[in-house]
Amino acid sequence: MHDISIISMIFTAAFALVCLFLILSPLFKWDSYLQGNSKSQDLATTKEALLSTLNEIEFEYKMDKISHADYNVLKKQYEKEVSIIMKEEEQMVETGVDQDLLAEVEKEIEAQMKSYNVKKGEGK
Repeated sequence: MHDISIISMIFTAAFALVCLFLILSPLFKWDSYLQGNSKSQDLATTKEALLSTLNEIEFEYKMDKISHADYNVLKKQYEKEVSIIMKEEEQMVETGVDQDLLAEVEKEIEAQMKSYNVKKGEGK
């Protein structure tokens, strides 16, 4: 009976530690991770707002609430801003892919060098 209470205390303590970790872990995120995600989220939010503004401008133009000249100026302005954001998003994706590809190539080179060194060592 004494063994059961010790085992149950160990499991209870482990369970409490796991629960504590799960509760507190969201509070301790890395700053770089948050900055990377927040930048992409900010870009997405801004792009979404600009696109909805473009839709509103289109709607107001069709309802004859704004002139043709104002419509063209506003449309070009917002389209330019959206294109800049889309280019930034594309660059963020490309740099992430390039880093992953670079890391994979480096691993393959290291593996080839190790196998070459092993073969070279066996020949002696």
